[in-house]
Amino acid sequence: MNAPARNLATSHGPDLLARALDAVGEALHGKRAVVELAITAMVARGHILIEDNPGVGKSTLALALAQLCGGQFGRVQFTSDLLPADVLGATVWRREQEVFEFRPGPIFANVVLADEINRAPPRTQSALLEAMNDGQVTVDGRSHPLPRPFIVLATQNPHEHYGTYPLPESQRDRFSVRLHIGYADAAIEAKLLEHGSSHASANRPDLARAVASGREVDLLGAQAAADEVRVHTDLARYAQSIVAGTRQAPQLRLGVSTRGALAFVAAARARAYLHGRRFINIDDLQELAVPTLAHRVMAREGTHGPTSSLTADIVREIVAGIPAPL
Repeated sequence: MNAPARNLATSHGPDLLARALDAVGEALHGKRAVVELAITAMVARGHILIEDNPGVGKSTLALALAQLCGGQFGRVQFTSDLLPADVLGATVWRREQEVFEFRPGPIFANVVLADEINRAPPRTQSALLEAMNDGQVTVDGRSHPLPRPFIVLATQNPHEHYGTYPLPESQRDRFSVRLHIGYADAAIEAKLLEHGSSHASANRPDLARAVASGREVDLLGAQAAADEVRVHTDLARYAQSIVAGTRQAPQLRLGVSTRGALAFVAAARARAYLHGRRFINIDDLQELAVPTLAHRVMAREGTHGPTSSLTADIVREIVAGIPAPL
């Protein structure tokens, strides 16, 4: 009885991906690979870290993904004076009823944009840890469940930018993927310059109409369907070999955790589902190794070059050095 249902659920993946790419592509032109990776992470129940320069479309991508799911969108601008209560919410005294009442913060949404997360100090950054890991927040000893689905899409500026705090290892480990949007292609950027801000603002109503016209996706259903994608024993061992390689690489002082390994394979399951397969293949693992693993490792001191590109290169070398299963 289960097999036919699984086949049917998997067959919906390519349609979901096509609708999502079309709808979100109306807001973020020319970035289909980035959009597909973000959707893959969402289907894998993962959170997304965008490391890029300001003004390349990070907020636009977050809003588009929220509208695609038909959910609520929350945005928090992280600054050096932001407090945890500004993110989570706070308990306030209501004099009329003589009771304490919890007033939820902006994190109580389906897609939350944590903008420039590394401009806030570690205390405020850590306010997201429980939410990202357990889907709830605890304030004054009481736990409050977050809406489902719940996705954090965080942006961070390159570490060499002024006024940034590095994300701690435990925080980075809770992000399913790290991606880079990059600057728009020359032709697309020229078109944006031609039409100016009126063209840019038109993207959001267009996306709302696209969602209302039937391109909204059932993210919870897609997540459940992706859970049914099979992982062959040989590919599970191959994925574990890649993870083990990060722990043994002489260039790294911190390898991928077991949580990271599980997120790696979960993303591969989601990618297979979105491409209409009931099982992952080696391409899923190889394509996702860098975006799911490189931000979880740390290079040894004394290495040169931007950390993000360096760890990405190291992960590529590890993947290239591990024999693929026959």
